[in-house]
Amino acid sequence: MKTLAPIPAHAPVGFGDSQLYRLRRALERWFYFGMAWLVLLVVGYGFGRGLGERLLHPAQPLPWILHVHVLVFAGWVLLFLVQTGLVSGHAIRLHRRLGLFGAGLGTLLPVLGLATALAMRQWHARQGAVHDAFLAISFNDMLTFALAFGLAVRWRRQPQFHRRLMLIATCALTVAAFARFPRALVPANTWYAWVDLLIGLGLLRDLIVEGRIHRAYAIGLPCVMAGQGLALYLAFAAPAGWLALLHAMLD
Repeated sequence: MKTLAPIPAHAPVGFGDSQLYRLRRALERWFYFGMAWLVLLVVGYGFGRGLGERLLHPAQPLPWILHVHVLVFAGWVLLFLVQTGLVSGHAIRLHRRLGLFGAGLGTLLPVLGLATALAMRQWHARQGAVHDAFLAISFNDMLTFALAFGLAVRWRRQPQFHRRLMLIATCALTVAAFARFPRALVPANTWYAWVDLLIGLGLLRDLIVEGRIHRAYAIGLPCVMAGQGLALYLAFAAPAGWLALLHAMLD
C-alpha cells in the first residue's frame, strides 16, 4: 500500500497545509472503510423503507429465491464492511483468508441476481404487470458487478487495483436501493447518477491523496456509465430488437 512521505519537522507548515496533510492521511487509511459504511447506510435506508409490507408481509406470496437474494446480497455488503475494516486495521493476513469466502460469495451473486430477476418477472406476470424491457437494468447491474469483481480477484495481489475495483463492484449493487429512496431525495429514474456519485468519491479521494486519478477509475467509471446508458435506453425505449431477443431467450 502506498504511504505518504512525512512532512519534515523543520519544514514551515501553515495551518492549511497541516490540515490537508491530516486529511490525506485519514483518507489514505480510512476512505474505503468509510465508503463501506456509506454503502451500508444506502442499502439499509433504501430497502428498510416498507420492508415489512414489501418483503415480510406482502399481499401476494413472493418467490423463495427473493429471500435468499436479500440474505446473500446483504451478506456481501457486510463482508465488504468487514474486509475494508481489516485493511484499515492492517489485519492483511485475516483479510486474505476471509477473501477466499468472499470469492465464492462474489461468484454466486451475479448468478443469484439474474435468477431472482427472472423469477420476479414471472411473479409480476401473474399479477398482470410485465415490463420485460426493464430486465436490461438487472442484466447490466449483474454484468457490471461480475466484470469489476472478476478483475478485482484477478488483481488481488495489486491493492491499488483490487480495492478500487471492489468498490466499483459493490457500488453497482446499490441501484435497487436508490430506486427505493423517496422521490424528493432521488428523483425518478436517476438511480445511476447516484451510483456514479458513490464511485466518484473514489476519484475525489485519489485527487486529494495522490494528486491523480487511478486507471481503475479513469477507465472503469466511463465503462460503467456506458453500460448504464445502454441499459436505460433498452429499458425505456424498449426497441423491438431488444424485446425480440428477450422473448427468444425467455419463452
